[in-house]
Amino acid sequence: MIALFARHPTAANILMLALMGLGLVALPLLQRDTFPVIPASVVEVRIAYPGASTADVERGICMVVEDPLRAVENLDELQCLARDNLAVVTAEITEGADMGRFADDVKAAVETVTGLPEKAEAPVTRIVERVSAVATIAVSGPEDPAVLLALADRLAEGFKRNRGISQATVAGFSDREIAIGIDAGNLERHGLTIDDVGKALGRSSLDLPAGTIEGERGDALIRFSGERRTPAEFATVPVTGSALGGEVLLGEVATIRERFSDPSIATLVNGKRAALINVTKTASEDALRVMAALKTELAKAEAGLPRGVDLTIAQDSTSNIRERLRIIGTNGVQGLLLVLLVMWLFFGFRFSFWVALGLPVSFLGTIFVMQLMGLTINMITMVALLVAIGLLMDDSIVISENIVRRRQAGEGAMEAAVNGAKQVAPGVFASFLTTAMVVGPLGFLAGNIGAVLKFLPIVLVITLIISLFEAFLVLPHHLHHSLRGDTTPGRISRAVTAGFEAVRDRAIVPLARLALRFRYLTLGLALFLILLSVAPLSGGFLKFQSFPTLESDTVEARLLLAPGAPLALTQARVERIVDALKTLDAEETPKQPEGQALVRTLTVSYGSNTDVPETGAHVATVSAALLPAGTRTTEVTAILDRWKQLTGPMPDMAALRFTDRERGVGGKPIDIRLQGPDLQDLEQTAQELRQFFRGFAGVRDVTADLRPGKREYVITLLPAAATALGVTAQGVATQLRAAFHGDTGLSIQDSLGKVNIVARLNAPDRSDATDIGRIRVAGTNGTLVPLSAVADIAERRGFAGINRVNGERTVSVTGSINPAVANARELMAAMKADFLPGLAETRPDVRVVVVGEERDTAQTGASLARNLLVGLVGVYLILAFQFRSFVQPVAVLAAIPLAVIGVVWGHMALGMQLSMPSLVGLATLVGVVVNDSILLIEFIKAHAEDGEDIREAGARAVRDRFRAIFLTSLTTIAGLMPLLFEQSTQAQLLRPIVASLAFGLTGATLLALFVSPAVFAILADLGLVHRQAQTAESGHVPTPSMPGDAA
Repeated sequence: MIALFARHPTAANILMLALMGLGLVALPLLQRDTFPVIPASVVEVRIAYPGASTADVERGICMVVEDPLRAVENLDELQCLARDNLAVVTAEITEGADMGRFADDVKAAVETVTGLPEKAEAPVTRIVERVSAVATIAVSGPEDPAVLLALADRLAEGFKRNRGISQATVAGFSDREIAIGIDAGNLERHGLTIDDVGKALGRSSLDLPAGTIEGERGDALIRFSGERRTPAEFATVPVTGSALGGEVLLGEVATIRERFSDPSIATLVNGKRAALINVTKTASEDALRVMAALKTELAKAEAGLPRGVDLTIAQDSTSNIRERLRIIGTNGVQGLLLVLLVMWLFFGFRFSFWVALGLPVSFLGTIFVMQLMGLTINMITMVALLVAIGLLMDDSIVISENIVRRRQAGEGAMEAAVNGAKQVAPGVFASFLTTAMVVGPLGFLAGNIGAVLKFLPIVLVITLIISLFEAFLVLPHHLHHSLRGDTTPGRISRAVTAGFEAVRDRAIVPLARLALRFRYLTLGLALFLILLSVAPLSGGFLKFQSFPTLESDTVEARLLLAPGAPLALTQARVERIVDALKTLDAEETPKQPEGQALVRTLTVSYGSNTDVPETGAHVATVSAALLPAGTRTTEVTAILDRWKQLTGPMPDMAALRFTDRERGVGGKPIDIRLQGPDLQDLEQTAQELRQFFRGFAGVRDVTADLRPGKREYVITLLPAAATALGVTAQGVATQLRAAFHGDTGLSIQDSLGKVNIVARLNAPDRSDATDIGRIRVAGTNGTLVPLSAVADIAERRGFAGINRVNGERTVSVTGSINPAVANARELMAAMKADFLPGLAETRPDVRVVVVGEERDTAQTGASLARNLLVGLVGVYLILAFQFRSFVQPVAVLAAIPLAVIGVVWGHMALGMQLSMPSLVGLATLVGVVVNDSILLIEFIKAHAEDGEDIREAGARAVRDRFRAIFLTSLTTIAGLMPLLFEQSTQAQLLRPIVASLAFGLTGATLLALFVSPAVFAILADLGLVHRQAQTAESGHVPTPSMPGDAA
């Protein structure tokens, strides 16, 4: 195949053009995002139970559905959140299982549940897709909320008519309803009950199909149309059953108007009432293309807006994506230019050009395969392409130099190209196998962090496979044309080579002889350096975090007051937080480039807080869109800390969290689950744990999700009185529900969606326990009596929500940290050492489960170690086969721990914390280190079997292989160098991977040149190498013709 493509006049170029063409076609089709697309992993079941308390929902729904669902195959975790009126069940799938089948199984299990409360609505099951925000558009101008909603809805529908925008929803409003406020006094005067009103509505607002008529002119449908749609039409509904006789219309006993169900839910943008249009994308859409389509639609919409209406991009979630990909692209081009410079210095322009041409060919071929596999262009996959530069150069340098060496030895250009490529093919292929054996298993990392990082080795292996085709089928054809003329290196290349050889012969080779002479001391020093490098980790000088902090362009303050808190109190707290933000903006704006304002848009959303599953007057969110991270000079952690400091303490807050909106990887730094049967014990433990974490510097916003709920009035019938007056529990419950909940079960549909019909007592008639007692209930004989005469009314306060995980009541304590001050790993260690022992003594029934960042790191770390071990075992078996020995591979594997030295000290030199990306970079580095050591040991064996002393054989092998090892390392490091020293905050995520590769490769390359030969010499001292040489049937292994020979 090599000869065919080398000799064929067009085959190699056809393959090259095909790879490049397919890549160029696929490139515009690839999605762009910050991180790889993670498939959905959760199925949600929502069961509404109108009018029920949190305790009722837990008892009546959660505890009923748990057992059937826990039997579902591939269930990893089951949660049920019980709160007023609703149960939300989430079932998480085991990693790697089929989501479609799992969702069907969950739905089937829910449908088999019996024993749900009669008033509970039908369960609604759905797969929770990962929907990413693209942008939020604020529409402001009209003061009337109904006019504002209609305008925003029209704009959103217009956006969706663009094929590039599939999802645009309007937010900032509560549900619309026709509110029928019934006057209790009027009901009493007419001898009516609230139940009479509900029945009258059900009888008088109908729109139903009535059948079909068949006649000579064909079939026709019959429909009864009596649906009422406006307040005026509802006012004419006759309410029957008046004790005074005559017809009583609904308008006589009630006030009817169309309104929003919760007027406290509202949004202000830069101080003006606004509607928000949230534009999102699905997993299959490209965020930047959606944003481009949105900007086109905005330009069209602004041209036709009424006077006084403004459109503002309140949030642009694509700015970070655009900036991060730009940084990687720019640094990648700079790295590629550095690689070309290195190649040109050593080999001259013509030789370097054909070698370097393999990079775009391999990259474009990889992009085509990525598109076929559904992968995306993101920070991880782009770094994988940068890492691949050095590995691709390694193979190309080996093949090209061997071809040039044979040409200079007198072979013809074509023969040199074919024979040179064939000669090194086994070695290059073995090198690929060992790299793939180490890197390949890393593509199966587990956990949330692994789900993101695993795409680095996946793309790396794809690139290496494509590069093999280019290196053996395309490169020899191009080189044979270049080698027809003079192959003498240019003046610059000769000068660089002369200097390189001088360093090699005067420094590296003498050091190698010294290391071989004192081989036991060399090994001991290597072990000492490894132990010295582990010390900063074990001693806490080098800290570990699961994932580097991502810079965000949006910060938020999320407020939660006690349920039932008045809107005025929430507004006062919001005003204080907004004032603090304005002070922060005034402080930081002069520090920004050209004095640009730090805060670009300020949004206040009343009735909304994504941290809690609640709405109402007691929750709110203050959100600020900042100057882009690539432009501003202030980091987001500093902004959040200063904002919180300026706000000051607010003791009446149930929870207040200052955070950013960046989609991170892994769980929260502090995420502890307390499980047990007694909610009071769990609540007390949660408060103590919150207090414990607040004692650490850098810890902020520690909250517990078990919070007091609204006041609750419990109605209990007095048996004697109820029996005497013919009052039943069912009758009382029905009438109370109608009076206070007001759900008639009716709704109408208009152009803006659904409008609920709600009929209940006027607000002044349902404000306290006295009003409950005055409710008149009907007995079996039709007598109306006040509820207080037949029932006892007691007040109590339950919980806002009760969460159950895998069948156990659970309270979660969560918090965030400033990673520059606090460390999550140390916090968890402190909790286990100082808090848990005392808890085990005082409350033995409370079980503590650490989740969040700690669990995610443990899952990914365990799979990383396991998969790396599998890869190393595979490498060992390949080497055992190649060396015909089970012992000699130890000399190769001995180089692997040396990479740790460079990784640790490199991170410390740059002031970086070790992280999971660092460890993945280290694991990826192992493949390169192993390859260099394999060929080094092969050369030692070849020289030893020629009869040379083992020390001299080692020194000669170092001399022969130093050029290739040096160039491989140098090209890899040069490709990564610009990104390593990139100071932009957006590049900090990638620097740990790059630091591990660059510093680890530097340390391992230098040390492996001396340690691997020393270990091999020690094996020879033990007689293991000598016995192998005597028993090898093949006798002599020819000296490999490798790049070092051309030196």
